Amino acid sequence: MSTLQEAPQDRIFTVPNVLSVARLVGVPLFLWLVLAEADGWAIGVLVFAGLSDWLDGKLARALNQTSKLGTVLDPAADRLYILATLIGLTIRDIIPLWLVVLLVAREFAILPIAPIVRRLGYGGTLPVHFIGKAGTMCLLYAFPLLLLGDHDGGAATAAKVAGWSFAIWGTGLYWWAAVLYWTQTRQLVLAGRDSPPAPGPDAARAPDDRRDPGADPPAGDQKGAETPR
Repeated sequence: MSTLQEAPQDRIFTVPNVLSVARLVGVPLFLWLVLAEADGWAIGVLVFAGLSDWLDGKLARALNQTSKLGTVLDPAADRLYILATLIGLTIRDIIPLWLVVLLVAREFAILPIAPIVRRLGYGGTLPVHFIGKAGTMCLLYAFPLLLLGDHDGGAATAAKVAGWSFAIWGTGLYWWAAVLYWTQTRQLVLAGRDSPPAPGPDAARAPDDRRDPGADPPAGDQKGAETPR
């Protein structure tokens, strides 16, 4: 016997959304701590953001509390943390400007995908490649390590080397994922659709590499995979 559930897009006050809002509130605090060179506290805020990011996805699935608001808040918080980190580390001369340009340019490179997918009649998001997820995780490891590397001592030197390794790998994987997203979009354009799906109420969004890649899209769903942030 099936039960009627609240539509995901109507949910606002959920545990995952509260965690996402808490992460958003922490963005200006994190940037201020980085600029004030309170690196220990800044890394603590970044660790909290990473843990809450993982937790809100798990809770959303476990408690069946997915929501339209959550699909906006979650990636917004992630991108704002990455942006705040790039700004703070660039101002402190920890990372060069060319790295910032490469990462920001990648976001602009995949920006046209959303309107193209929407024009094809697909709602939701494109399936996220494991490569994109791996690239994002590399970058999230790189930033705190580079922050730790801006100090003296052998541990700081080791952190700096490891941080730059993750940064280079992450940037390469990030762009590789962008190429894969465009390849997938091109295939959709060329293939067309024999039976066009009814347009969904949700606008298409560009791929979000922070989604959980473990879930599978519902069988027969042609609105674009809501799986994997």
